[in-house]
Amino acid sequence: MPWTKNDYPVSMKNLDPDVREKAIEIANALITEEHYDDGKAIPIAIDKAKEFVSNHKKD
Repeated sequence: MPWTKNDYPVSMKNLDPDVREKAIEIANALITEEHYDDGKAIPIAIDKAKEFVSNHKKD
């Protein structure tokens, strides 16, 4: 079952909401499309989401 804005891994609890939303999107894609397991998808998604958000922040 895919994660949502209201149901996501505990490790995403303290993330900035923008980062968490992107991390959920990335993690869901890694799991469903790339067949990663949760333990590998979550940290990758968090790192990629932080990078994405920091590169797309409005000044």
